[in-house]
Amino acid sequence: MSKTSIRNRTAIAGAYEHPTREAPDKSTAQLHADVAKGALEDAGLSVEDVDGYFTAGPPRDVLSMADYLGLRDLSVVDDTDVGGSSYLFHVGHAAAAVAAGKCNVALVTMAGKPRTGSMGGSREDDLRPEIPFENVFGTSTVGKYALAAQRHMHEYGTTREQLAEIRVAASEHAQYNEDAMFQEPVTVEDVIESRPISEPLHLLDCCVISDGGGAVVVVDSEIAEELERDCVPVLGHGEAVRHHEGGRVDLTRTAADESGARAFKEAGVTPNDVDYASIYDSFTITVLETIEDLGFCSKGEGGEFVEDGALRAPDGELPFNTDGGGLCNNHPSNRGGMTKIIEAVRQLRGETAPEVQVPDCEIALAHGTGGGLTRMGCGTLVMGGGNV
Repeated sequence: MSKTSIRNRTAIAGAYEHPTREAPDKSTAQLHADVAKGALEDAGLSVEDVDGYFTAGPPRDVLSMADYLGLRDLSVVDDTDVGGSSYLFHVGHAAAAVAAGKCNVALVTMAGKPRTGSMGGSREDDLRPEIPFENVFGTSTVGKYALAAQRHMHEYGTTREQLAEIRVAASEHAQYNEDAMFQEPVTVEDVIESRPISEPLHLLDCCVISDGGGAVVVVDSEIAEELERDCVPVLGHGEAVRHHEGGRVDLTRTAADESGARAFKEAGVTPNDVDYASIYDSFTITVLETIEDLGFCSKGEGGEFVEDGALRAPDGELPFNTDGGGLCNNHPSNRGGMTKIIEAVRQLRGETAPEVQVPDCEIALAHGTGGGLTRMGCGTLVMGGGNV
């Protein structure tokens, strides 16, 4: 039985990032409504056009959110939740549903308020089978990523200075984003001298905590051709899940090696064809390992790769996160996958800040890492090849 490819059969017609980073006067549902409205207006569509809806995270109920948003003619819904990479999964699932004729206009929203609201998990989180065995020892998200950083340093000689280069590049880009939380450029020394959080990771190795959200609209290619807005073709999508296999975990590798390979294969391109990359940056080590696993360099060579401005736009070898990323700009609801898609769309449309716009950007990649480096879901999306 032949497989249906999404390549050039669907496109992202609308994208919107909430401008606020602190929203004490709004509920999470209101933030969802704001970004849904923004993305649909960007596409030139309305709520009445939507027949597919995808969301995850707060408020953890796709049915309630469909009701709240007034989505009355849904033929497909999906609340797949794999943490921050959920929205990369959603765009792939939406594109597949559109390509299969299950829906024509799919809305993907995310929102949350960890900065002015609650950062706590739900009671359902306490039912996860690992909780009684892991949490009793005081594990934490940053602690797990710190372990990965220590292991990468041990295995490959990666240095703190090399990790710091990732924050430096993000900060250079953030200065041109008026909505970014941290717009002041920093140096390698600033990163290394910032407050220790979990060795070897310091404060400036870690992403921001912000309220807000974002949304995208995925449509059939025939609909895209009828819209006045530049629509970005979806070329390929891949997803993968990895866990520690009862202790046989390699902390230096992520599931990006599988999700990336699947996305590149479907898109018919290679890492060498990518002009711009949105890389999930919960921590600096997340970026470094992902770059390796996506094939932009060999395993263990990420530290050397990011040196000498390789990640800086517009002329670096691999311009990344030109909005400042999760490290400097925005990490709404502690889930950075949506903003990665949005900035990649901006780059392909030529709509990001002029100072960091990649010249002749034709192929862009967006990648998300959800969960942690011991239990993760990775999603990779390849877009471009000309506007519809």
